[in-house]
Amino acid sequence: MQKIVSFIRSWKYEVLLFALGQHLFAGILLTDFEFYTHVIWPLNMLMLGVASIGVFMGKSRLKTIIKNILFVIVLLLPIGLPFFEDVPYYFQMLNILYILFFLYIFWEIMRFLVKPGYINADLLSAAACGYFLLIEISVFLLQFCVYKDPSSFNGVTMTNSAEIFMDLVYFCSITFTSIGFGDITPNAHSTKLIASLIGIVGQFYSVILVGILISKFASRNIEK
Repeated sequence: MQKIVSFIRSWKYEVLLFALGQHLFAGILLTDFEFYTHVIWPLNMLMLGVASIGVFMGKSRLKTIIKNILFVIVLLLPIGLPFFEDVPYYFQMLNILYILFFLYIFWEIMRFLVKPGYINADLLSAAACGYFLLIEISVFLLQFCVYKDPSSFNGVTMTNSAEIFMDLVYFCSITFTSIGFGDITPNAHSTKLIASLIGIVGQFYSVILVGILISKFASRNIEK
């Protein structure tokens, strides 16, 4: 157990990056969406909760407690899907809590990115984590809109929750990267504005990140 904790402490951003990547893109290798929803999804959230431990090591007790409470909630929600998926507003509540969970981790990542005056593997991994976390937040924000109003998007497969999630991961990814194929489009004024905001935030994050990396590289050269 001590070796695992030590590993997470040493490679915390790389472990988190892997967990975020498999959560967002595990569907590439899966075709059984029921299995994905009821087995893979809870396992993904468990892995994300464990991976986020390293980010909060050495932080205040209050921060750790808040993270643990959010983690338990977002882990229990997918486990409860077989029992509560027909309950009105269940998926909307699930998405709101996921947004809070990923926002909380993203905030800690951003605090780390602006803090150190050097460039190393941790900084680059944390920057990639920040990008994936923004996609996670955007996906669950749009997913909230879809469950609230299924007609708010065109092109999203509404067969089951797994396909909705994967379609929105795809949409948010191509929106962040400014590709925009047009096969999935927002259909309500709220989702149109949120999609616009997602594109702006993605570009803003990239600009800010480049500025941070350049400033740290320049400060390191000045120190030398």
